[in-house]
Amino acid sequence: MIRDLGRICFVGLAIVAGVGAFGAYRIWDQGQIDERRPADAIVVLGAAQYDGRPSPVLAARLDHAVALFLTGDYRWFVVTGGKAEGDRTTEAAVARTYALEHGVPADRILVEDRGRTTLESLESVAGILRQKSVDDAVFVSDPPHMLRVLRMAADLGIQGWGSPTPTSPVVANPGRLAAAYVHELGALALYFTVGGAPAGELSEPR
Repeated sequence: MIRDLGRICFVGLAIVAGVGAFGAYRIWDQGQIDERRPADAIVVLGAAQYDGRPSPVLAARLDHAVALFLTGDYRWFVVTGGKAEGDRTTEAAVARTYALEHGVPADRILVEDRGRTTLESLESVAGILRQKSVDDAVFVSDPPHMLRVLRMAADLGIQGWGSPTPTSPVVANPGRLAAAYVHELGALALYFTVGGAPAGELSEPR
């Protein structure tokens, strides 16, 4: 009986390890693919802001998204992200100001400023895009985030493509990158099993 239990435990651990390895590969693989193309909208996933200033992660995302938008291939520039506990402003408000300062016209910017998780933001974005009769978008975030973003967008009826931020500070730091992969594996598992997002998660780990 002990041998049988040991075998069962070993098989179970092997299955979990295999699923985790495949998930990590899918996260890595999607993060390497730049699917930029003309679309109705660019959607920038929020990240931390510090008293009205974008964090390096958010600034890198915005720089990439603004460069795409200024090609003229997109109608709308969508910024996302709510307010963390104790913050005076939202990620989306900071992103909007940054985009304005870098040449995006005010009448082309759409704001989602209530979401405190990736899922909440994308649910709000889906409603905003429907109001504008938009059904496709290019999403900008850090490479490890792209698989989850695109899966959620597809489930919400948005035809989406990913354009990961090539200068993300997350990717440049091995420790932060490893933490991002662990976070995404857990977040994907939670989403696939119960359809939720990690409690208290902002648009992307800080």
